Amino acid sequence: MPAQHRRTYSAVYEMALASSFTVVPFIAGLLAGNENAFRFLALPGGLAVTVIPVIVYFVLPESPRWFLRKGQLQAAVDSVNLIIARTGNKMPPLTLEALGEHREVAPEPLPPYRALFAKGQLRWTTVGILSGICAGTAFFLISVLLPKALNDQGFAVSASLGLTSIVYAASFFGKGFTGFLMEIIGRRWTIAYALTGSLPGLALMLLSHRAGDYAGVMMVAGGLIMGFTVLSAFTATRVYLSEQFPTALRGRGHIFGESFGRLFAGGFAPFLMEPHTGSAPIFFGTIIVVVAIGAFIPLVFGRETVGQLETVTEGVPALA
Repeated sequence: MPAQHRRTYSAVYEMALASSFTVVPFIAGLLAGNENAFRFLALPGGLAVTVIPVIVYFVLPESPRWFLRKGQLQAAVDSVNLIIARTGNKMPPLTLEALGEHREVAPEPLPPYRALFAKGQLRWTTVGILSGICAGTAFFLISVLLPKALNDQGFAVSASLGLTSIVYAASFFGKGFTGFLMEIIGRRWTIAYALTGSLPGLALMLLSHRAGDYAGVMMVAGGLIMGFTVLSAFTATRVYLSEQFPTALRGRGHIFGESFGRLFAGGFAPFLMEPHTGSAPIFFGTIIVVVAIGAFIPLVFGRETVGQLETVTEGVPALA
């Protein structure tokens, strides 16, 4: 994705995820108490197997570079023209004559994984991964454990799932706003805003059990704030992680960063926190500490990329 389109695509992608995350707990809340609820929730995933391959085969265009590598020049031209047509025919179609002479291109060898930790790159790899881990830990503690935490702290199951759905509904708008903001104040400050902006919401949820009749109002308000901020951070954190790596290393770096981050945020952190969901100070207090740390990592140790990472890592010419 060209640098000028990364924030837009990231926002659209994340808003699509937010839509699905909103629907699932809402349906789960409606099915709470139904002995076949787990079967109904598994059904859409099973049906997707019959839909996704059709979409991929008939809608997703093949890479023109792949056709060139196979020596299929006309197929490469047709693929480019399909992309041009779908984007409004804003440029003239490509012709086989304009493509010129092309021999079969041998695949370029990818840099080794150790290049992620090479001198001049290690710092950016670490900053990108740690930023993702902090945002991801807050996300997974909320998505995986929030319904259980609310239930353990006195909320009904259906109310817990309903509140979780409200939180994710707020993230739909928050992710769009984060995508807009990251091109104005930069990736780092947007990440800092998204994480620190959740602190008032987390504080409301932490203290709601002391509010008596207003506990529900405080929970909903806190959830809306949290959804609009920390759950919307991924529009920026995913782009920022990707931009920590030069073009040749970006594919491996982003996959490694996401995988390593999810191993901790999606596996280790929920495993450690599950026994403590009944304690509001421990559960919400832990998230407060995590987002506070994550907000300052890119500010203190990172550099602004704004889609121009090669200017940051130009000291590594072999990879740039």
